[in-house]
This record gives sequence, structure tokens and C-alpha cells, in this order.
Amino acid sequence: MTTQKDWDRARWLWLLALVGGVSFMIAVVQRLDGPMIWAWKTTGVGFLALWAAANARERNGWLIAAALGFCAFGDWLLDAQGLETGAVAFVVGHVVAIAVYLANRRARMTPSQRLLGWLTMPATLIIVWAMLSPAPGWWHAAVYSLFVAAMAAAAWTSRFPRYRTGIGAMLFLASDLFIFAGEGAVLSKDVTMWLVWPLYFAGQALIAWGVVSTLAKEARA
Repeated sequence: MTTQKDWDRARWLWLLALVGGVSFMIAVVQRLDGPMIWAWKTTGVGFLALWAAANARERNGWLIAAALGFCAFGDWLLDAQGLETGAVAFVVGHVVAIAVYLANRRARMTPSQRLLGWLTMPATLIIVWAMLSPAPGWWHAAVYSLFVAAMAAAAWTSRFPRYRTGIGAMLFLASDLFIFAGEGAVLSKDVTMWLVWPLYFAGQALIAWGVVSTLAKEARA
């Protein structure tokens, strides 16, 4: 029988990821900024990427580590270089993650599970349009949101644990929608501040946990 100890290498990296990701909420609440804060921001998902790499044993394991790595880089770029540059890094991460999920599609799905997979992208586009249009450049957010929605839909319909990877991807999508809600003044940024980072980091941690544990356990079986 494969135990957690058998597959979970470098648990200290997972713990560092939790410390970095959870503690960064202090910077969010205090509205801290600067190069050291940008570096702090990357520690949560950055250590998740390193943990995934430490447990990678085949192509999909390395790809999910790369997807997390691009997202961590995007976390830094958003503040250091600007929104558009950071979004590019996230898009690359989403495309890599989508490739993993499509290569690992669930063999059987209930009608409701399949329906949610199909509705995620159009529903996201409608929500973004409702919150941001007709503000100039709203379609940039819409295009980006489609990549996030595609990633979430692919994760939800993948064979990875739905209550970890699937829900984690949906939390990631919700995090971005709350960002747009704040930008479109649908919700106050004083409200979205308490939602965006916790949903994002919790989503990434669940994604990593679901994919890495599944692949590593299979490699040891």
C-alpha cells in the first residue's frame, strides 16, 4: 500500500508555501508595496511549484510544476511590470495547465458535471461583460478571463480529484471575477481585498495538491 510518506517528497516546501501564501494576507490588508513585498507575494505559489517539481516523475508532473511556476512569475510581474505583462505569464500558465487536464480527461461524467464544464466559459464571459462594459478596454479582461475559465472547465472535467483540483480551479476563477468586480465598481475594493488573495491562493494550493498527489501515487503504485 502506498502511504502519504511514500509519495510526498519535500513536505517542507509545501509548508513554506502555506506560510508564504497565508502570511501574504498581511501585506494585502496593510496595502504594502515595494520589491520585497513583490517577492513575498511569489513565495506561496512559487513554493507550490517547487513542491510539484520535487514530486514530479513524468511529463504531467513537470507540466503542472511549470504551470504553477508561470503563475508565481505572473504574481511578481503584476506588481513589478504591470497588469498586461503579468497577465501574459498567467495565460502561459493556464495554457500549460489546460494541456495537462485535457490529457487527463475524466472517462465518465454525470450530465451536471458535463454541463458545468460547458457553461463555465460562456457564463464567465457574460459576467465580465456585465461588470466591465462599456468601459474602455473591457474586452482585454474578457479575453483573459476566457483562458482562466477554460482552465477551470478543463480541471473540473479532468480525472483529478474534483474536490481538490476541480474546486481549486473554480476558486481561482472566482478570485479573478472578484478582481473585475472591484475594477468595475460592482463591489468595493475594500470588500474584494478580503476575497481575491484567499480564493486565489487556496485555489492554487488545492490544484497542486490534487494533481501532484494523484500523479505521484500512481507512479509509486
